[in-house]
Amino acid sequence: MSPRLSRRQAERRGLRLWPVGLVLLLAFTAAIVVAAAVFYTGWDLLSARELKPERLIDSKTLFDLVKLSFGVVAGAGALVALVVAYRRQRVDEDGALRDATRLHTERFTTAVSQLGDESAAVRLGGVHALAGLADDAPTRELRQTCIDVLCAYLRLPYTAEAELPADDAEARHSYLALREVRHTVIRLIRDHLRLPLKHQHSWQGHDFDFTGVTFDGGDFSRATFSGGLVSFSGATFSEARVDFRGATFSGDVVSFGRATFSGAKVDFSEATFSGAGVDFSEATFSGGLVSFGEATFSADVVSFRMATFSGGRIGFGEATFSKGLVSFRGATFSGGGVDFVGATFSGTGVDFSEATFSGTGVDFVGATFSGTRISFAGATFSGARVDFHRATFSEARVDFDWATFSGDGISFGGATFSGTRFDFRAATFSGGAVDFSGVTGPAPSGLVPQSRSPLPTGLTLPADWHPTGP
Repeated sequence: MSPRLSRRQAERRGLRLWPVGLVLLLAFTAAIVVAAAVFYTGWDLLSARELKPERLIDSKTLFDLVKLSFGVVAGAGALVALVVAYRRQRVDEDGALRDATRLHTERFTTAVSQLGDESAAVRLGGVHALAGLADDAPTRELRQTCIDVLCAYLRLPYTAEAELPADDAEARHSYLALREVRHTVIRLIRDHLRLPLKHQHSWQGHDFDFTGVTFDGGDFSRATFSGGLVSFSGATFSEARVDFRGATFSGDVVSFGRATFSGAKVDFSEATFSGAGVDFSEATFSGGLVSFGEATFSADVVSFRMATFSGGRIGFGEATFSKGLVSFRGATFSGGGVDFVGATFSGTGVDFSEATFSGTGVDFVGATFSGTRISFAGATFSGARVDFHRATFSEARVDFDWATFSGDGISFGGATFSGTRFDFRAATFSGGAVDFSGVTGPAPSGLVPQSRSPLPTGLTLPADWHPTGP
């Protein structure tokens, strides 16, 4: 096989062009079918039944036949020219794309080499060059490559300020220079995610992999993460402020699984979470403040499964949970507090089953539960307090099956119940307290195993309630 033929076949595979002979045959066939269809339609619309026979052809008819023959030949030539012009246009476009890709690759290599330079100023230039390359990328795949490199730069080993050697000025200067470069990457990503999806320089819909990144500050406020994969799995938020206020997370799963929040202030207030899911499973909250105030959760699943709360505070005040399941299954609350004051739950349910509450508080004061299920089945309450004071339950079910109460307990004081069922089957009370004093509404069923059984120690009910069996 000759080199020219090999190159031509390779070009055809790259452009996915059919052989010209086959294309012309199909084009002529399509033209004949269309012409026949048009002729038949006109014939039918004119209500023609048969042709008048002509025994002799006069000069006018002969001249018309000649003109028709030339017209057919001209049409065929025009069709061939159209097919050839189309193929030439495709080849020219592919050549232009190849040239643009080659130029992009050359610039990309230069920008990446700048990222590895010892000078912070040169690295800053490389960051801006990569962002510009992403904007000018001739294909979506090449833009994603630039984004991947910027995210990979953030994933490189990084020493936070708290871990720097004491009285080491040179180490601190190096840290500050590297921090400036990293925060520039974060700022550029945020700015591009704020652009509308239809904007030619918008990065919405792309993947962002921040797995294991150490964030000692950063601003993602009002950014829109949509469509692509967004991962903060294993990321560390320490001793600084990271801002996600007003951010939008939609599309695929957004993962903060196994992330560590220690001493940082991470703000998700007024953020919107929708789509497949939001994952904070096995995350560790050991200090600082994490705020989801007035956030909206309409994802299929919002998971804090097996998360550990051992310090600081996490706030969901005035947040709205609709559509999906909010899961704290197996979570450990051993310090700090979790705040759901004024939150609204109208989704599938809230799951605290098998969670452990010791030395912390979970506050649902003024929260609204409508048509949802709250499960504390198998949970352990020892030295912690869960407060549903002035909460509203409408057509909801609250489940404390097999729960253990040996600490401060739970308060439903002043809550309002409408069509709500509470279930304490097989619950164990040994020093803890469950307080229903001052509630409004009918007595929930299932508070005691049998209607004639005495109330468990620590269980406080209004005087006009008459609990019944499940």
